[in-house]
Amino acid sequence: MMEAFTTLTGIVAPLPRDNIDTDAIIPAGIFKLIGADMSRIGEGLFLDWRQSPDGDERPDFVLNDARFRSASILLSGRNFGCGSSREHAVWALLSAGIRCVVAESFADIFFANCFRKGLLSIVPQSDDYTRLLDAVLNAPDGLTASVDLAAGIFSWQQTGSSPVGEFSFTVDANQKEALLQGLDEVGTSLQYEQDIAAFQAKDRLARPWVYDVSFHQIPEIKI
Repeated sequence: MMEAFTTLTGIVAPLPRDNIDTDAIIPAGIFKLIGADMSRIGEGLFLDWRQSPDGDERPDFVLNDARFRSASILLSGRNFGCGSSREHAVWALLSAGIRCVVAESFADIFFANCFRKGLLSIVPQSDDYTRLLDAVLNAPDGLTASVDLAAGIFSWQQTGSSPVGEFSFTVDANQKEALLQGLDEVGTSLQYEQDIAAFQAKDRLARPWVYDVSFHQIPEIKI
């Protein structure tokens, strides 16, 4: 089971770059630091952009800005998540507290991985994207946004003020339902567990050899 996504309210961090690839999102070298401890994968999010080779924070990177350290929504540019099909990029975003990415467009494989892991990815209409980006870049104290997945509404406000803008977004119906219920691909399949069992019972009578474990065993060859 993945964490369900229904509504979200959080700070929006602006990273309006195009063609951000998965190696930038989670550099392969992070695994030398964390080993198999996937609970720490968020430490590697944008590591080469967040830190210098000496390990010092780069003060000009957005997620090192005090206003955006606790951001749960990332606003980016075109073709976000391109490059290799590294699903660790999605895990790193989630581990670092990012539950929603808004971008002008996404790489196809990354986009699909997002919905399989519980990360909401939104592609607004062009004018809606421009309005949101302008609002984020012109909010000196940061911008807070709210996402209602069921209603398909993204709204925003300057921190501490009333909502000042919103737009509607759409998500594939199956992906939307999976997010709302917190169902990954295994969980979705298990919804049909009774149907699967009924099919197997019927099929067992028609093709018993398929279910005969001994039939599939490879004889041991002694040399």
